[in-house]
Amino acid sequence: MAQTTTAPAHRRAAGLFDVRNIIAALFAIYGVVLTIMGAFNYTDSDSHKTGGVNLNLWSGLAMIVVAVLMALWAGLRPIIVPVEDESADKSTAPKEF
Repeated sequence: MAQTTTAPAHRRAAGLFDVRNIIAALFAIYGVVLTIMGAFNYTDSDSHKTGGVNLNLWSGLAMIVVAVLMALWAGLRPIIVPVEDESADKSTAPKEF
């Protein structure tokens, strides 16, 4: 009985081009800005508007948590992109003029 073996396909992770990394970075940037604003720029008028809750601080912390979760998700379950062998494609492809 003859066995046919195929060469494993080349694969690589999407890396920085994964949309989860971009979303995580945006959440982290906005989260840090809101956390700083909540920690250092919370006034009495803000307290009256929100019923005594520092919404900037809590929203910023929640956004940082979401950013960490998105980055963990992208790191633990990366998107694998199959890469075709370029040398085989060039030798079998017809030449165009």
